[in-house]
Amino acid sequence: MNTSPGNTATPRRRDAEATREAILVSARKAFSASGYDGAGLREIAAGAGVTAMMVNRYFGSKEHLFAEVVEQTMTQGSLIAGGIMDHPRPGHALAEALVKMTRADVTPVDGFLITLHSASSAEAADIGREKISTHHLKTVTRALHGKRQAERAALILAVIAGFQVMRQMIALPPLANADEDDLVHLLAGVFDQLIAPA
Repeated sequence: MNTSPGNTATPRRRDAEATREAILVSARKAFSASGYDGAGLREIAAGAGVTAMMVNRYFGSKEHLFAEVVEQTMTQGSLIAGGIMDHPRPGHALAEALVKMTRADVTPVDGFLITLHSASSAEAADIGREKISTHHLKTVTRALHGKRQAERAALILAVIAGFQVMRQMIALPPLANADEDDLVHLLAGVFDQLIAPA
């Protein structure tokens, strides 16, 4: 192994990877907290310990950075990405996981917050729509049988998002204070209805 001072290819690559990851982590935090329009490149750069010029060098634009962050959040730690639709009782499994992930003491999923806080931006909404379609809508649609699969899959996603907003973000008392077993039972019925072949 060559460890001479002139051999810097490996460390340089590691530094580039570490810098890129630091920018993504900072951007994820900024977009989660402030949405697409509210998060600035300078803020993201400062959080990563780099300059705004460096962020542009790595990602080209704020829009491309946002797309990569959303892509990352859609594939990591997602309720749908975990293969839950392959469960023998997918409606119950989905309901149980959704109730657990929306408890008051659980931090909302970054991807959900990013999408929610960025929905008013046309550019961000376009990116969010494309990523949700690619990662969640197609996954759920493929798991369904019968007619109107895409519509039923979209309704499943709408129930998930609406439940997250009402229980976790707004803390609507009938949902926030409900017995979890009751919520699972009620949600499972809704999901079963949408999952059953139409």
